[in-house]
Amino acid sequence: MKNYPLHELIKDCAIKQKKGLHFILASVFIWLAILMVQLTSMDDLQKNLYTFCATVLLFPLALLFSKLLKIDFQNKENPLTKAGILFSVNQMLYLLIAMWVYQAVPSKMLMVLAMIFGAHLMPFSWMYTSKSYLVLSIAIPILALVLGCTTPPYVLALAMVLIEAGFSLALYLECKRMGNP
Repeated sequence: MKNYPLHELIKDCAIKQKKGLHFILASVFIWLAILMVQLTSMDDLQKNLYTFCATVLLFPLALLFSKLLKIDFQNKENPLTKAGILFSVNQMLYLLIAMWVYQAVPSKMLMVLAMIFGAHLMPFSWMYTSKSYLVLSIAIPILALVLGCTTPPYVLALAMVLIEAGFSLALYLECKRMGNP
């Protein structure tokens, strides 16, 4: 695949990876777990700890969904896979901000986490040629800021569950339009 034009490599990623649907489906369950944590009577620091713990489920759940949906989890033949890994790992650096907020302003940690999650989606709009990724990479951080400043954290967590479920459906439909259900 090394000598293929860029647009062919992008198309290959979108098809073999089904536009990252396995990761977005995994995030539905992670945000559902975060919602359950936010509905407890624990203090903010405990909720934040368990919220971070819930995010550890991303890769195992994405791997499970990739097997169920017959998605090439690694797509090692395509050099753009390395770019996708960089796009994801980049988010880890921004989680340092959320870790600082965890202690400094515990009641806003979930808002910051949602903003980081949403913003990290933008490069995938290019990698998968996806309007869904582009729109949500902008909408999620803005919505997280508004809800995070005006409502209890569980409202934001519920909104994220619903957004991620809708996002999963949108990606499924994008894949189907490509002839790749």
